[in-house]
Amino acid sequence: MSTPIMATKLYIPKPRPQAVLRPRLTQRLSKGLYRKLTLISAPAGYGKTTLVGEWLAECGRPAAWLSLEEGDNELARFITCMIFSLRTLEGNIGEGALAMLQTPQPPPAESILTVLLNELAALPNPFILVLDDYHAAMSAPVDDAVFFLLDHLPAQMHLVLTTRADPGFSLARLRVRDQLTELRVADLRFTRSESEAYLNRVMSLNLSADIIASLESRTEGWVAGLHLAALSIQEDRDADRLIQAFNGSHPYVLDYLVEEVLQRQPEAVQAFLLRTSILDRLCGSLCDDLMLDPSVPGKDTLMELERKNLFVVSLDNERRWYRYHHLFADLLRRRLEESVGGSRIAEWHKRAAVWYEANGFDIEAFRHSAESRDIERAARLLEGNGLPLHLRGAAGLALNWLKTLPAAELDARPSLWVIYGSALLMAGRLTDVESKLQAAETTLAGEESNAGVRDLLGLIAATRATLASLESTGHPYPGGADRKLRAAEAVMENAPSDDKTEELVGLIAPSSEERINGGWQETDRIIEQSRLALAYLRPDNLPVRTAAAWMLGVACQRRGIYPSAREAYNEVISNSRIMDHRLMAVMAMIGLGQVEEAEGQTDSAAEFYREALRLAGDLPLPALREARLGLERLLKSDDGQGSLIEPLSRRELEVLELIAQGLSNREIGEKLFLALDTVKGHNRRIFEKLQVQRRTEAIARAREWNLIPNTRKPH
Repeated sequence: MSTPIMATKLYIPKPRPQAVLRPRLTQRLSKGLYRKLTLISAPAGYGKTTLVGEWLAECGRPAAWLSLEEGDNELARFITCMIFSLRTLEGNIGEGALAMLQTPQPPPAESILTVLLNELAALPNPFILVLDDYHAAMSAPVDDAVFFLLDHLPAQMHLVLTTRADPGFSLARLRVRDQLTELRVADLRFTRSESEAYLNRVMSLNLSADIIASLESRTEGWVAGLHLAALSIQEDRDADRLIQAFNGSHPYVLDYLVEEVLQRQPEAVQAFLLRTSILDRLCGSLCDDLMLDPSVPGKDTLMELERKNLFVVSLDNERRWYRYHHLFADLLRRRLEESVGGSRIAEWHKRAAVWYEANGFDIEAFRHSAESRDIERAARLLEGNGLPLHLRGAAGLALNWLKTLPAAELDARPSLWVIYGSALLMAGRLTDVESKLQAAETTLAGEESNAGVRDLLGLIAATRATLASLESTGHPYPGGADRKLRAAEAVMENAPSDDKTEELVGLIAPSSEERINGGWQETDRIIEQSRLALAYLRPDNLPVRTAAAWMLGVACQRRGIYPSAREAYNEVISNSRIMDHRLMAVMAMIGLGQVEEAEGQTDSAAEFYREALRLAGDLPLPALREARLGLERLLKSDDGQGSLIEPLSRRELEVLELIAQGLSNREIGEKLFLALDTVKGHNRRIFEKLQVQRRTEAIARAREWNLIPNTRKPH
């Protein structure tokens, strides 16, 4: 006798009232019905079962459902359950197969399945069989049975698997034969609109767009995570507070992930997850150096975690780098801190730092060195062998570490005082900079002069030149330089990035509405410090040299020393090309345009302004307004001709040049990959700005105002 089957295992879940409908996914499922298999594979809580229930309610095809659970991985039990599921479609299906299963010595599985398949092939209408939670029943015999079914599947049958882990049989063959439809985590994540519908319509929370965006980011679109967040908000209604606290240590998230994910893993896998949670990114050899356990190969383990959908995210197509889902990583790190002593965690950070440094990842190596409290290694990495890490995108990391060090440690390494001041400048904390520079000078006074010391003195001078540039611009506040720096700090405070370089550049850049408040004395101090920096800095310290040269150019331009301004701006452009740094090159070209304009060289000035706009592309630089205004001024004064009502955009200039070459609207669209209506819209705006009615007038006006080269299309 076979074990009785609970009827609840065979019920198709009904769509929930006011559920978030997901037509973008159900349509994909319907379009894939011509294939043999649909695989919906994702971790717990991604709405797999709910999605399939919604789809079945609308797809119009009869379906049989089987909810699998632990214990269904024994082959006879699995086939029996599957037959009872199919009987919800046809009452007598599978009689022969059941009879074979109940004999004292059942025949091989393939014989039993062949009998079942022959019966299924006789059914007159197309149908679907859903095996829900397939991971619960996975075993080698079950995988083999399902693969046999797929190999011989009747044309009217479609199989659906929902699972937390990929099945053990080969999916590659099915993909190659176009017999497989797949939905995975990236597909199942809630979009912004789906998150909004769930939180506000289904859960009735009436949250703002910003809060919804924050929750979506924290949960990475994980449906269960959004649900847990919604339950928490319903309890205390303080959404802002919850967002700050909603991480892997939040009680609801913690309970769910521990019960549904972590505790279900073997001890070796749990140990791997916990120890590697200190990493932001994971790869096989890095995990090997962290684990020091040859029996747990890192690459194989990561691929297995991905196959099991254990909240691990692949970061490249080669399956080399991975990361953990943010909430899962939070949980793992908290569990690690609770279960392991700090000295052991520090040792693992040190191993990670050694691996990262050996493989050329200096910023990551620095972060782990700081975590391991390895001051020697962290300081050496931060100094960066002549190019400090804070100039390579690690200003925030540098400050977080430097502020933890006692003054004695900084005194022992003068370079750290210099980096401290420079990093504060880049972070927009201007009033704290000078004290760090003075501390650096005090400690450097006893150092023997060499290339390294001179480079540090150059960085100090460049940093002071920046402070002086900020003190000489802006509104005339009473109270001296400190008040002006505080005003500049306030301007930069709301900038989204930790690196305030673009904001600093915007405050210093000269404009047509000049705002010099420090007088020539202040400007001369900028020139002095910038030249001092260029004299001391190593030739290959291009980032700092470029900044110093640009500030020198700005100060000389304001002082009317135009030859020196040109020389400085040209160094900026040359260095920027080597570094591939558009921002500084664009600013230098605008400066050159302003210098040329001041000396009456209108043609060259216009060319510099145009080149700045072309090079800037989509950079959102407020300073580009100066290039546009300069170009407009020059066009106004050009032999009394009219002027642009509004400057042409980069795309409009491209369209205008193609019009001048004689291309039709359709040809322009094909060349620029634009829709025909989009090209027509560009034409309309170009005509409005040029104050013309037709193409020939637009071409003539554009050549008149030097917007396009004054050449004719050859006949």
